[in-house]
Amino acid sequence: MPASKTSIALADVADLLVDSVREAGALALAKFGSPVRNWIKGANSPVCEADIEADQLLHDRLMHDMAGYGWLSEESTDDPRRLAARRVWIVDPIDGTRGFISGRPDWAVSAALVEDGRPVAAALFAPVTDELFVAVRGRGATRNGQAIRASSGVHLAGLRVAGPARRLERLAAIAPGIEIVPKIHSLALRIAAVSTGGLDAALAGPNSRDWDLAAADLLVHEAGGALTSLEGHPPTYNRPDPVHGALIAAGRARHAALMDLMRDRRSDFV
Repeated sequence: MPASKTSIALADVADLLVDSVREAGALALAKFGSPVRNWIKGANSPVCEADIEADQLLHDRLMHDMAGYGWLSEESTDDPRRLAARRVWIVDPIDGTRGFISGRPDWAVSAALVEDGRPVAAALFAPVTDELFVAVRGRGATRNGQAIRASSGVHLAGLRVAGPARRLERLAAIAPGIEIVPKIHSLALRIAAVSTGGLDAALAGPNSRDWDLAAADLLVHEAGGALTSLEGHPPTYNRPDPVHGALIAAGRARHAALMDLMRDRRSDFV
């Protein structure tokens, strides 16, 4: 008798995620660079027709015959039934919509499966650069099929870091000699750059959401890094309010060094 969908193996979950984000990425890429209908939701968050279409595609693929799974997406109406589910899909159909609309390449499709509040399988696809990141709990992380690792070491001189300008200025004031890299507008891609060593560290300001973080979080973790709050706590996902405070990602040793450096100045970075 085949396994029920509620007990699908993580390897199969990863395959499903890969197929789904690639398909959603192809849909979005077909509209990229052309005028797309867009509007503002909430206070000042852009959304476009490609977001909605990719979201529907991901929902159809990931939720098909998945008994007991929850769903949380930036572009879907929140369903509180997710809070009772042990396994929840957390999705951002286009992370970096503002960049997508303006023709910048740094946007991505992000999807993860969270189990008991932490990601266990993830896929992040950047269609413009054709980069596919995949991670499975306990099995490492890859980019386009090649194993990736966060940069090692504890030294901060020459540290390559990206994030909000104000927080980077404050970090530079206490860590002279760091290299500030131009901001990567997709937060998921910014954090994922730590998993490859493309960045030594990445900062995120407050008010990021589960869908910005879950897939990239697992990538960094499986690549030998850490993503935590400024108090050192890893994010917990699928809470009633999916909002997070300021965060920092880096290889584990350098993450510890940065936390030590910032310990007495955390209020400068929140």
